[in-house]
Amino acid sequence: MIMQKFSNEEKLKIVQRLRPIDDIFFEAIAEDPEVCEEILRVILEDPKLTVLEVITQSSEKNIYGRSVRLDALCTLGDGTKCNIEVQKSDNDDHLKRARFNASSITIKESNTGEKFKDVIDLYIVYISQFDFLNEGRCIYHIDKTIRDSGKTVDDGLHEIFVNTAVNDGSDISELMSCFLATDVNNDKFPKLSCKVSELKNPRGEVNPMCELIEKYMKESELQGEIKGKIKATIKTAKSFGASDSIIIKALMENCSLTEDEARLQLAKYNN
Repeated sequence: MIMQKFSNEEKLKIVQRLRPIDDIFFEAIAEDPEVCEEILRVILEDPKLTVLEVITQSSEKNIYGRSVRLDALCTLGDGTKCNIEVQKSDNDDHLKRARFNASSITIKESNTGEKFKDVIDLYIVYISQFDFLNEGRCIYHIDKTIRDSGKTVDDGLHEIFVNTAVNDGSDISELMSCFLATDVNNDKFPKLSCKVSELKNPRGEVNPMCELIEKYMKESELQGEIKGKIKATIKTAKSFGASDSIIIKALMENCSLTEDEARLQLAKYNN
């Protein structure tokens, strides 16, 4: 078992090294609506913005599942949704990742029979540890435009990409520098500073971060077991010369996958 490798003392050392840019730490920070509110007021440049509710990956209110990235899905004061994601690994197509999450959230938040004019407005705030758009900016606002005229059109989706790599001297850059710090103590961001301190130096005997680390380790172990089972199922079926349709059926039965998920796993294996 993975969990047997880490003592409580070792987990505490891990906690002290965590930064807000780290998924597991940001999830704990983002549970506090006031912290998300402070972050979004800076990034969206709206000092009056309010956050009413936050749903994270581990939240009991999370109905989206792990296929949708929910570092922090915020409900703003006007009912608008805003998903904040932190990303420190540069190993994927970030624009398509943001697009996928936006589409998934939009579908989940829509009701059958609803007119398209009632589809939710959604903000995607994507915080990365690198400037993957390579224009030397700390923040990028991506809009839809009519190519022929250059006119911006509004379909209710707003994508904002922020990074910690470029320091332009703005408040946003200063906030991003806090995302790289193991100890945050900045008077401009009191809610974030207080939350980081609270999680790293809890008053009670139980550190909630240690519990969260334990949960993540168990989930990682489970995911590893599932991936191993999928790979073994495909490999065994192929060794008997099974057709793709039979392999897909086996994946659905043995690994509890939907047909689309089974097809995707088979395609990944074949590639």
